Amino acid sequence: VERGVRFVQVWHGSGQPWDNHDDIEVNHRRLAKQCDQGIGALLKDLKQRGMLDETLVLWGGEFGRTPTVELPTPGSNAGKINGRDHNHHGFTMWMAGGGAKGGSVYGATDEFGFRAEVNRMHVHDLHATMLAMLGFDHEKFTFRHAGRDFRLTDVHGKVIHDLIA
Repeated sequence: VERGVRFVQVWHGSGQPWDNHDDIEVNHRRLAKQCDQGIGALLKDLKQRGMLDETLVLWGGEFGRTPTVELPTPGSNAGKINGRDHNHHGFTMWMAGGGAKGGSVYGATDEFGFRAEVNRMHVHDLHATMLAMLGFDHEKFTFRHAGRDFRLTDVHGKVIHDLIA
């Protein structure tokens, strides 16, 4: 980042370590512990060097986990215990620096933690908001593919101004 790199992706482990369908509490606690110090050090370092305000940090994945236990069935999860299945209806991400409003929460799930109910947000909205934080108008930000212009946010994304400082 100090040398002007514009995009950095940090990947935790090989394969899909967070894709746990077995003993989720133990596994996610272990994985979070492995990530915690590195993420904290990255944010602290960016702040100490005066770079956090201009660097957007996003942490998350493409789905959450169901609030109910995934029961073993014959096939891919046979013999596994206390797992949770994929849940794209409600999940958590966080942002820091780069124009993100600090110390705030946007959205909430239902009482079971299954489905987003308050301030629902589509991935196109997240992309539009991130692009706005980076100084781009998502409606004009296009790329060419197969002879056609496309928008990263399709035609549906909207900037969520409540997330911007």
